[in-house]
Amino acid sequence: MTSATLNILAADKLNGNNYASWKNTINTVLIIDDLRFVLVEECPQVPAANAIRTVREAYERRAKANEKARAYILASLSKVLAKKHESMLTAREIMDSLQEMFGQASYQIKHDALKYIYNARMNEGASVREHVLNMMIAYTPTTLLNKLQTFESLMKIKGQKGEANVATSTRKFHRGFDL
Repeated sequence: MTSATLNILAADKLNGNNYASWKNTINTVLIIDDLRFVLVEECPQVPAANAIRTVREAYERRAKANEKARAYILASLSKVLAKKHESMLTAREIMDSLQEMFGQASYQIKHDALKYIYNARMNEGASVREHVLNMMIAYTPTTLLNKLQTFESLMKIKGQKGEANVATSTRKFHRGFDL
């Protein structure tokens, strides 16, 4: 990496609130270094041992380009995000994960997620464990984070104050002990 590239990446590290500008920056860096193709083209299969030399060399060039793009992306993330994504093998996997975490979902997806969260109430007498497991199946922590951030953004746009509670109840449960 050149010092100019490092300066660009360090100036706009992804921290969650700056996804759109960060994505533009990382795409610019990848385009300048002719690495953007690793994000948009399918990764070819590993060539067989007896494959012709040009096929093996093309695969090796793509593998090196992926490693370089992956290093650029990881270098441009906050420490927490970099740690979470360092085990991913391809630059495309990392970008897809970040898109899922911070990208804007369509209106219908937002609506469905908020409706699900709002209506996800535990039935009286039901197991807390089962209720939480049902919530986890419906939304992974990453997806839930994205949906709640979307709700927060919508509230800011509307200039309203509100709470986004995953579980709400008007009842107080006092079964032999105080909560």
